[in-house]
Amino acid sequence: MRLTIFWERMADHFGVAYAESFARDHVMAELGGRTVYGALEAGWETKDVWRAVCVAMDIPAEKR
Repeated sequence: MRLTIFWERMADHFGVAYAESFARDHVMAELGGRTVYGALEAGWETKDVWRAVCVAMDIPAEKR
């Protein structure tokens, strides 16, 4: 998944302003105790980060 698609999905689900805040501040067990930004900076694939967000936030299957 391209990074631009990832951010579009984040904005679609959370809203533009909250997507940024969530990515910066929300530490997730599904990302090994990292934030979204931390996981991406650590080299995680965007599709894996998106899947982790979907699981953690119970995003409906049709949005995944």
